[in-house]
Amino acid sequence: MQKVLTAAEMREVDRLTTERYGIPSIILMENAAHAVARVITEKLGGSVEGKSILILCGKGNNGGDGFALARVCRQGGASVTVCFLFPDEEIRGDAKQNLEVLRRLHAAQTDHTGPPICLAEVGTHRSFFDSLDPFLGPDVVVDAVFGTGLVRPLDDELSVLARQYNSCRSDQKRSFFVSVDIPSGLPSDTEFPIGEHFNADITVTFTSPKPGNVLVPAARSCGELLVANIGSPQELIDEQPSQLYLAEREDAADWLKRTGFSSDSYKNKRGHALLIAGSENYSGAAVLAANAAMRSGVGLVTLACPAEAMSEIASRVLPEVILRTLNPTADDSEIRNADAIAVGCGLDANNKAIESFVRRLVEERTTPVIVDAGALWFFNPPAGMPHQDADKSVRAPLILTPHEGEFMRLLDDEENHLDGETPPPLLRKEGSKIKDRVAAVREFAKTHGVILVLKGERVLIGHPDGRVVVNPTGNSGLGKAGNGDTLAGILAGFVAQAAKMDIDIFETVVAAVYIAGMAGDIAETKFGKRVMTASDVRECLVEAFAELEKG
Repeated sequence: MQKVLTAAEMREVDRLTTERYGIPSIILMENAAHAVARVITEKLGGSVEGKSILILCGKGNNGGDGFALARVCRQGGASVTVCFLFPDEEIRGDAKQNLEVLRRLHAAQTDHTGPPICLAEVGTHRSFFDSLDPFLGPDVVVDAVFGTGLVRPLDDELSVLARQYNSCRSDQKRSFFVSVDIPSGLPSDTEFPIGEHFNADITVTFTSPKPGNVLVPAARSCGELLVANIGSPQELIDEQPSQLYLAEREDAADWLKRTGFSSDSYKNKRGHALLIAGSENYSGAAVLAANAAMRSGVGLVTLACPAEAMSEIASRVLPEVILRTLNPTADDSEIRNADAIAVGCGLDANNKAIESFVRRLVEERTTPVIVDAGALWFFNPPAGMPHQDADKSVRAPLILTPHEGEFMRLLDDEENHLDGETPPPLLRKEGSKIKDRVAAVREFAKTHGVILVLKGERVLIGHPDGRVVVNPTGNSGLGKAGNGDTLAGILAGFVAQAAKMDIDIFETVVAAVYIAGMAGDIAETKFGKRVMTASDVRECLVEAFAELEKG
């Protein structure tokens, strides 16, 4: 997991890199320019020779990255046009130094000294933007205007420029657009845009992602996000107080490695997942969850369903799944034998016997329990969340997986703010939305001592200690019926394996959500968002596992 840093935390890392380790800031700028140049080179097929690149430069370090990038790309054989959007006297420090180098190269160039450098300065650059041609002509346009320090909307001229570019995004001849650190016009510390801003095809950010890079809606404007290491030691990042993280491919790959099959693997060594799911009207939810669990790598899957749904489920569930009748009033030894339990997919939320059973199961749990879908209704106000021990770590992990509507109902719970206090403003609803998803997930997970998986665009995973992880995989094609059930089954299978093998449950949940989203992305590629189904996502786990396990 990568720590996500605010602009202030990033400035502190840069400062300590120079103070503590003696790495000059201009070296960091040079490394940043080379990192962006490598990305551009890769996107252009391995070489920039003969390509045209337009670089829009501001007056701060982001502009300095752009000046250095112009030199690097020109050395690679590209013809480069640099537009200064601010007067010379406002450009200082490392940016000024890189600009002077660029000016000397420009002054020294002749017809025989390589590809041209064109400098369009304040007062003359406007002619570039009288039409859409600047954005349709070059092979690449680079936005190096504002970095992470922007806290106010773009001025009128830059707003027009951003709007002009965005208006031609759908044109097939449009240049490939790269933003340095974050698209200009977006604030780095919040997910909410503050005005007109560029929409990038790819954003290369440095050292650590920023909130605006990973949280929606702002992250939608970043395009593909790449995080480049430009020389700051990892320990400086780790020292920062941020509790926001971005899940990575390596998290999922490492989890699969730790739970890999050995020559002596067999079903009782790989965990037993129990799913309590289904009803007469929602038998398909139980089938989807159980079949997904069976594909997860777990040793055993048992599905306990109400008697009235048994025949419908039996005809569709995989034959490897053990199917039995749920008796909510019995003392069930099967529960004690499971390594993880998922409860809720397709359950009847109006059945009082099942509600009593689920609440008892959660309150007396000795193994990790995942609460999804119908079972979440049992914890809405006024019943609320179950009583927790003062030390919330005493009980086995409790994992809640609401979508935003279900989470909004849970947030209405009086217990969400302790001792009847007024809830923090960030947790209050704003119309049909949560005002700050990260803050709401963090506070709920901490207050109730649960792992919270908030589904939706960019799934958030909250830990009782205050950490929140943003999951970058998945797409809107997953927003169809059945995908929540599939995720619940994958979670049950993963958590059962982790419990059996003594692997951290929170890390397991992060890996499961990442892989489920990755399978959804593979399904999108194969079938398209319109056609893909939850069953397709389950079957695409095969390719997701293979991709991650090959390293």
